[in-house]
Amino acid sequence: MNKILKYAIGLLFAIVIISAVFSGGFLAGHFTQVPALDNLPFLPSGISGNSPAGQAGTPANLQATFAPFWETWNLIHNQYVDQPVDETKLMRGALSGMLASLGDQHTSYMDPTQFTAVSTQLSGVYDGIGAWVDARGDYLTIVSPMPHSPAEKAGLKAGDKIFKVDGVDMTGTPTDLVLQKVLGKAGTAVTLTILRAGQDPMDIKITREHITVPSVESKMLDNNIAYIRLNTFGDKSTDDMIAAIKDLMAKNPKGLILDLRNNGGGLLTTAVGVSSQFIKQGLIVSEKYGDGRVNSQDAIPGGIATDIPMVVLVNEGSASASEILAGALQDYGRAKLVGVTTYGKGSVQIFTPLQGDAGGVHLTVAKWFTPKNRTIEKAGLTPDVIVKMTQADFDAGRDPQLDAAIKALLDMLK
Repeated sequence: MNKILKYAIGLLFAIVIISAVFSGGFLAGHFTQVPALDNLPFLPSGISGNSPAGQAGTPANLQATFAPFWETWNLIHNQYVDQPVDETKLMRGALSGMLASLGDQHTSYMDPTQFTAVSTQLSGVYDGIGAWVDARGDYLTIVSPMPHSPAEKAGLKAGDKIFKVDGVDMTGTPTDLVLQKVLGKAGTAVTLTILRAGQDPMDIKITREHITVPSVESKMLDNNIAYIRLNTFGDKSTDDMIAAIKDLMAKNPKGLILDLRNNGGGLLTTAVGVSSQFIKQGLIVSEKYGDGRVNSQDAIPGGIATDIPMVVLVNEGSASASEILAGALQDYGRAKLVGVTTYGKGSVQIFTPLQGDAGGVHLTVAKWFTPKNRTIEKAGLTPDVIVKMTQADFDAGRDPQLDAAIKALLDMLK
């Protein structure tokens, strides 16, 4: 794996359900260079069960703080009933607990499988049901189904909680184990019992598929309106967006609808690059760090769709990088937002690989703000035109949100 990780903008430690790995779905942070061993604050020596308290490598000013840790470590090795213990699992548990103690839902430890998967998620190729999920609660929860995926076709919705897998109650089962039960090869089926607000538990059978999700889809609608759906902010999404815009602009559209529904985010650089195609100049997003530093990201000159009238579709699955783009367009009055309130992910994380392929750390390091200095953390963006989409709409193949976006755009053109 590349040890230099990229700067991403993350919704949360969401996880894409794929065949053999799970990955960070809504990215928002930096990937950082792994530090050299001799640059670490300390590297405890002799951490086996036969060692002394393990304090030998701990700096003097931290020995009192770490004494309970090493005391517990030795108690486990010397007195725990089932020996030998798995030291790797112990250390990973300690890392997970340390990061969890910060009380930040976007900060976590990733084991090697999870961390490796982070680097592949933006490739857009998966074997599974195709859904971003939140693994931090009591139940594995759907954040958003991937467009055109088996999850979307089966009717999974944001907020659905996986109560049972193939009839087995998952209550009290660690969500990472639930993930393993949901994962599977293309062509195999899984039945998920879903808890959905206001409804009785329901069974949804899904056949896993090999999924290749294009980052950008585009077409012309009636009334000479261009339509672009952006599914993720990946490595190639800015180039894909530019190509789609050029193709549509050649048809001389009167207006453009940009669909960001169920787009959970991606790379920050892509968020700025895509935003720059629609905003001529000015601030796109600013990041404010704990030490007071502010990093401002301005529009890149040369955007190719900076004047065409626009409407942006958003929903509860629009998060992170999607909110950066939509927030900037809304702040500048460049486009109206249509749909429902977005997810509300306003922080920035770093993904840092640990020594020896031991996984990595997903750590919140900053908060981001829109050009008008708004924070959307836990609040989301409120659309200019609020339109809900019900289960009945979905079942009937209706899209009242798109209909409202078209109406809003036609009204603007008048």
